[in-house]
Amino acid sequence: MSSICMETGFVSLIKKGEELCGDRVATVNGEDCCTLVLADGLGSGVKANILSTLTAKIIATMMSNGLSVEECVSTIAQTLPVCKVRQIAYCTFTILQVSTNGDAYLVQFDNPAAILLRDGQSVDYDQTQKVICGKTIYESRFKVRVGDLFLLMSDGVIHAGVGEVLNFGWQRENVVEYAQEKYAPDISAKAMAAVICEACRDLYLNKPGDDTTVAALKVRRRQVVNLMIGPPADKRDDETMMQQFFSKGGKRIVCGGSTSQMVSRYLNKPIRCSIDYADPEIPPTAAIDGVDLVTEGVITIGKVLETARGFSSENDVSLRFQNKKDGASLISQLLFEEATDVNFFVGKAVNPSHQNPNLPININIKMELIQNLADCLSKMGKKVKVNFY
Repeated sequence: MSSICMETGFVSLIKKGEELCGDRVATVNGEDCCTLVLADGLGSGVKANILSTLTAKIIATMMSNGLSVEECVSTIAQTLPVCKVRQIAYCTFTILQVSTNGDAYLVQFDNPAAILLRDGQSVDYDQTQKVICGKTIYESRFKVRVGDLFLLMSDGVIHAGVGEVLNFGWQRENVVEYAQEKYAPDISAKAMAAVICEACRDLYLNKPGDDTTVAALKVRRRQVVNLMIGPPADKRDDETMMQQFFSKGGKRIVCGGSTSQMVSRYLNKPIRCSIDYADPEIPPTAAIDGVDLVTEGVITIGKVLETARGFSSENDVSLRFQNKKDGASLISQLLFEEATDVNFFVGKAVNPSHQNPNLPININIKMELIQNLADCLSKMGKKVKVNFY
């Protein structure tokens, strides 16, 4: 597996008064290449949603299978339903393919020009014009570096604020300036997309006048995060679980009191407990030398899952876990922002303290929490493996 990977994320704002978004993002992650497509359907609502969904899915599938942009555009022209009112089947799109060898291929048709940030600054790229099926397409080919961050946008971004806060909307150069201001070396693709979309929502005064989507792709090195929760069902497997957990590279999170005690014994290191509640609803964290983060178990993971469902949503611009110090927020920062690969080590031992009939906690709830969290992380594009003991 390559040490380089492409992290993607996007956020969409739905036009006021509509239930469906007329923009669509499709991503295909192959072993050696990532294909990201943002499509913007004509108009808004159901028709636009159908146009953009077909366009994004067809192009992403064909491009990821090695077909040319000419074949993609020709297929789209023959496939899209025709608007009865305007007699056109129209959908703008941006295609970005980045390979692990550093090759990037960018194709743009009528969407605002994609932004490339390198070391936090916008970088210009050459474009070649081509006409395919009557459509003027712009192609770009170049090499990328680790840390490069691409921003793809629908025209709802540059229309933000028209007639309200701004006379002529949020022009691309304004978006570039704002992105450069908000850039940080460790910001994730999804976080940057959320930051830009949140600014658009504010410019629209929380009443988007157009479907608005920002899709981001970041070139980054793989980062493994390992999370352990619960001792094994058979105590004889304690040593095996510990050896496998600590043999993995990357950062380590230990969740739960019994688990922390088991790790403490294995490492022969004391647990340093805290009584400070960074959040009154979440138990305090602890510390063990050799472990990056030690937290309580089921309650904390339940909060992480709640946050993960929001973060993996297409329409949530909030980054509520950032800059917080409670256990759930710290786990969220590691799993959502830092990790590209997540390994869960889940013990099936029944916790005696959970056998109180007044406590709604059992082994099945823990298993369900972990599986649901793994599903959310997979939806974010993480490589997830769950190991049971």
